[in-house]
Amino acid sequence: MLKTVHAIFDGKVLRPEEPLDLEPNTHVRIAIEIIEPVKPRTGSFLRTARSLRLKGPADWSARFEDYLYGSKSETDA
Repeated sequence: MLKTVHAIFDGKVLRPEEPLDLEPNTHVRIAIEIIEPVKPRTGSFLRTARSLRLKGPADWSARFEDYLYGSKSETDA
């Protein structure tokens, strides 16, 4: 019988990630295949911001505070 089991080596023993359907003291043969950890793909803030596809006026960066706090009228200046 062949069964694939994922396990983690804690420095001393292999710890299965799921229960094994084995009787105590059962002899087994273990072949070890080291699985490379999946590295999360990190992206730049700009790439993330662009991927959001936000809609808005073309002058957002120039008039940021006006849009954030409301634009000042000419009499308030």
